[in-house]
Amino acid sequence: MESLKDPTEAAHYIDAVLDLDDPATMLLALRQVARAHGMAEVARRASVGEKTLFKSLNENGNPTLLTLTKVLQAVGLRLRVTAA
Repeated sequence: MESLKDPTEAAHYIDAVLDLDDPATMLLALRQVARAHGMAEVARRASVGEKTLFKSLNENGNPTLLTLTKVLQAVGLRLRVTAA
């Protein structure tokens, strides 16, 4: 889990999970990266409430694009689109 604090490691991990095309697994990966950074700290950096962050990233979560983008930025990542 400690390695997920490294943005490069976290990016590789999330990128690999995205290849699985499974939203639940993606949320799990993002939750693990956020936990590695400390959920309270991620919530603060993302300017979202801790409760909102937990709810968005739980197994039944459905974060908005804005929340997803803010959380990624809070852990040193960004959303990028590439050709398939």
